[in-house]
Amino acid sequence: MTTTDQRDEQTPATATTASTAASTTASATRRAALVVGDDGVARCSWSASDAEYRRYHDEEWGTPQHDARALYEKLCLEGFQAGLSWITILRRRPAFREVFHGFDPTRVATMTEDDVQRLLGDERIIRHRGKIEATISNARATLALDVPLEVLMWGFAPAGPRERPREWGDVPAVTPESTALSKELRRRGFRFVGPTTMYALMQATGMVDDHFEGCFRAGR
Repeated sequence: MTTTDQRDEQTPATATTASTAASTTASATRRAALVVGDDGVARCSWSASDAEYRRYHDEEWGTPQHDARALYEKLCLEGFQAGLSWITILRRRPAFREVFHGFDPTRVATMTEDDVQRLLGDERIIRHRGKIEATISNARATLALDVPLEVLMWGFAPAGPRERPREWGDVPAVTPESTALSKELRRRGFRFVGPTTMYALMQATGMVDDHFEGCFRAGR
């Protein structure tokens, strides 16, 4: 996991989830990569801290995702995470989905300043003007693409086999592919899509598989 990283829009983050799991510090490499649950199953150790993390790890994180709406949602939620823990986002995800129309880009793109003001008063979500406005502008950028969002994003997935991480220090915070994806999305008008945020997205959506060696999800 990253302890401090420089995520999109120059927003410093303290990432405490495996969505941004990367560290090259000596202390990080000493941390256990795996934990065996009460069900006898070995999992990535970050999933042990919370039941919702465990469900997310087992059912979602690292599963290849090609649905355009789901990818747009993940892009926006990874942006909202900057400076926060991922569990904060997971617990608020139902409310995010409600206020952003199920992350339907066509509907979100029509949202106005009145909607922004309303959401700034909604305690169920993260009340950050820049991130709320970015969600709306990213919907408009999605609709303006000349290729489907899923085709664009997956075009930056690493090619060929990768060595599976065995310890925390093996997982990068940023890669050439996430940097290139960030650059291309920025060029196309997307916001809160920095290289670290995009690597977190790649992990979460299965563009890379960063389940640790020995995790029951590894390679699935």
